[in-house]
Amino acid sequence: MTDFHEVEATDGARFSWNVWPSSRLEATRMVVPLGCLYTPLKPIDNLPLLPYEPVVCKGACPSILNPFCRIDFKAKIWVCPFCYQRNHFPAHYNDISENNLPAELIPSYTTIEYALPRAPAGPPVFLWVIDTCIDETELQALKDSLEQVLQLLSSIAPTALLGLITFGATVQVHELGYEHCVKSYSFSGQRDIEPPKLAELLGLGAPLRGQRGAAQPDGRAAHTRFLLPVAEAEFAISSVLNEVKKDPWPVDLANRPQRCTGVAISIATSLVETAFPNTGCRVQLFTSGPCTAGPGQIVSLELKEPLRSHHDIEKETSNTKHIKKAVKHYTAVAKRATSAGHVVDIFACALDQVGVMEMRPLPERTGGYVVMSESFTGNIFKQSFKAVFARDAAGQHLRMAFGGTLEVLTSSEFKVCGAIGNCSSLNKKTANVAETEIGQGNTNSWAMGGLDEDTTLAIYFEVTNQANTPVQQGQQRYLQLLTSYQHSSGQYRYRVTTLSHSWADTTQLAEIARGFDQEAAAVLMARIASHKTQTEEAFDILRWIDRMLIRLVAKFADYRKDDPSSFRLSSAFSIYPQFMFHLRRSQFLQVFGNSPDETTYNRLILTRENTTNSLIMIQPTLLAYSFDGPPVPVLLDVTSINPDRILLLDTFFQVIVFHGETISAWRKQGYHEDPEHQNFRELLSAPKEDAAMLLQERFPVPMYVECDQYGSQARFLLAKLNPSVTYNSAQNAAQGGDFLFTDDVSLQVFMDHLKRLAVQS
Repeated sequence: MTDFHEVEATDGARFSWNVWPSSRLEATRMVVPLGCLYTPLKPIDNLPLLPYEPVVCKGACPSILNPFCRIDFKAKIWVCPFCYQRNHFPAHYNDISENNLPAELIPSYTTIEYALPRAPAGPPVFLWVIDTCIDETELQALKDSLEQVLQLLSSIAPTALLGLITFGATVQVHELGYEHCVKSYSFSGQRDIEPPKLAELLGLGAPLRGQRGAAQPDGRAAHTRFLLPVAEAEFAISSVLNEVKKDPWPVDLANRPQRCTGVAISIATSLVETAFPNTGCRVQLFTSGPCTAGPGQIVSLELKEPLRSHHDIEKETSNTKHIKKAVKHYTAVAKRATSAGHVVDIFACALDQVGVMEMRPLPERTGGYVVMSESFTGNIFKQSFKAVFARDAAGQHLRMAFGGTLEVLTSSEFKVCGAIGNCSSLNKKTANVAETEIGQGNTNSWAMGGLDEDTTLAIYFEVTNQANTPVQQGQQRYLQLLTSYQHSSGQYRYRVTTLSHSWADTTQLAEIARGFDQEAAAVLMARIASHKTQTEEAFDILRWIDRMLIRLVAKFADYRKDDPSSFRLSSAFSIYPQFMFHLRRSQFLQVFGNSPDETTYNRLILTRENTTNSLIMIQPTLLAYSFDGPPVPVLLDVTSINPDRILLLDTFFQVIVFHGETISAWRKQGYHEDPEHQNFRELLSAPKEDAAMLLQERFPVPMYVECDQYGSQARFLLAKLNPSVTYNSAQNAAQGGDFLFTDDVSLQVFMDHLKRLAVQS
């Protein structure tokens, strides 16, 4: 396992299988897909940053010079490991020798980054799209947060451009460059406006109508009127924010407010794609309720019509009549944003749903952030919004990057099936694209409008080498991942990761098994399962997970036919069934108790996070604090609950501090305030301090819950525990511990079934 973590630390890549079988037939028998979790902008210690253009192969593939190339130092020639093309070195490499290697050829630099010597891109652009159909306290809290981030931006990125759009029943595009008074252009929320028409109406590069009807050409472009540098326009933006009031449109008691979210987000996208194509840009939507008017509408104005639930979607009731049209609208907007290289972020703060399910294509295709919370006044929104504008490790620039594209090159024995993540296919079909599609397939290149140090893509492969053409002894397989992106400083960067792994023939099953990374495999399977939920029934997905697990352990476990007691799994596979057990019970596949918005939110986060974070979502971590010593990890099981223990559960989305019955009784009696009970005071504060660190490090900021055994909020913890002791277990009374009211099967029962099915002849 340490090797897997080392490769992730030096190259940002984790593979489900690190040793691959050399024939297509054997590879299909491996059950778990051949895949890789790649974090393109993973912070790497001592990563070389080269200030020149990379050396590109002149052959069929656009591969970059790397440590696996064969070099003829005398003739100054390098041979590409992908297409075997012989290439001459450029003139400035004339001094190279075995003792004088450029950084690209040093064996330890399998990942390298180029700072391309090109004219820098313009400063980043931010367009805030603010929903005003919310009550005064919420609106004030949102405006306060925006003011704080405005101050933050003026110190980190004073040249960044910022614009404002507000919407309710209508959409207002604010002209910030007009100094004499607050000025805005209003548009109806009932219908969309084409980008050229919007440019004409706003007078962007087109004649502007004068008061007397005469055409006056208006020379001021968008960045002198609607989007201004933060340093120059800080006062103007603050003035407009102060003037923003709750939407004045009257709302009947039996109705919802008229909210034209779909048109607002479309106008925002049109404005930036007209004025700033292919420039780093984020459209940030702040909304507090469902779209009820115009394109993108998800529910009618009348409160008697409820918002769609999972039950409605499954049964296709009348409450789902708006879904298809809304999804079609947001998909079209997402397509425009992607082609302009822009990002759409969604900050949804409401007690009810706002339509994140229908808006899913916006953040998913563009690489945007989604933050969901109950209120703009809460910590989740405030801290998460600030974290979007966090600085990089050097503290000089924003952590975010823009306009990313990822291209995958492979050696001839295997091909790319597709990718699952916050990306969009570039439809580049080359010789190394497989016919099998997983996720976004039929291409070897994807666009990621927005990316940061955690953005992780799952890339899937298939072996195409036939059994009758064996791989030569010692032959390696090569993979090159090429990421181009725009740094927040405006500099164009190009990161190249080149990896080499060994092949195994059919006799080397033990070698293949030792190279199994069960953590990466669980996450790659979870991504496929989550992706399948868009087109398949949950029951079918659970059956698929079960079949895959049974086939995997039947192939790699040691057992005698028809004897479950003889079943043994090696350490390389021992915790994988446990991950699958928790994945089946997770909120990604079980929708009971969640709204469609919450389910979509959970799945969107899963498709962008790295291996470690994704594993916490699948199988949360549980720490126990007691008087016996320092905190220890304990089983995610109901038997871990103890009256004189405090538990800290981290589910990624929630951080829960759970006090046992005795501990909570002592706390209520105020023992921790007595100087004689300092140990108890320290025990109470330790989990809270650890929880505070988790809240500080994580994005989006998780929900923090403090609860007591048998209290109402204990449900957050109990829902995640393995029900090894339930209300009908014989031993629950004898143990004196806690037990669960559930008919779910426990991990032990699950494993017993798995063993029985795996050893069947």
